[in-house]
Amino acid sequence: MAKIGLKGKQWLKGFHILFICAWVGTGISMLLIGFVKARVPNGDELYAFNVAIKLLDEFIIIPAAFGSLITGILLCWLTNWGFFKFNWIIFKWISTIAQILFGTFFLGPWTNGATAIAGAERVLALQNTTYLYFKQMNNCFGAVQMILLIAVIFISVLKPWGKRDKQSGA
Repeated sequence: MAKIGLKGKQWLKGFHILFICAWVGTGISMLLIGFVKARVPNGDELYAFNVAIKLLDEFIIIPAAFGSLITGILLCWLTNWGFFKFNWIIFKWISTIAQILFGTFFLGPWTNGATAIAGAERVLALQNTTYLYFKQMNNCFGAVQMILLIAVIFISVLKPWGKRDKQSGA
């Protein structure tokens, strides 16, 4: 397989960074909105906050996460970095895939559930135990997800673990 040149690698890396910035920036914005929505004075505003979080998730988080994954695949495939040559790249793979799966099967459904409840119950949602559970889980695990994503960024820059041992099959 032919590798891409320096300019191609730079463009690909630039898009990779753009996608991760969108993912992290939007995730932090969603967390801030999630923490603020507990102080809303009426049900329409509560519903609007939930819809805003849901829209950010659907139109920025999901495409950015998959953009990051796809550009990561291309960077490994089309450059000398490879998929398994470096421990820091393996960590990034595990972390990225785990976070996409966690978002798909937990964070997303919690967001959708909270939005549906707020849409139906408006301000009474703040007394609904299921709504409060979804809100708490999104706030807690959304924060964990953002911390892990930021850690992945620093691991990408610092490359702390170097090359894998050649005897381990890499």
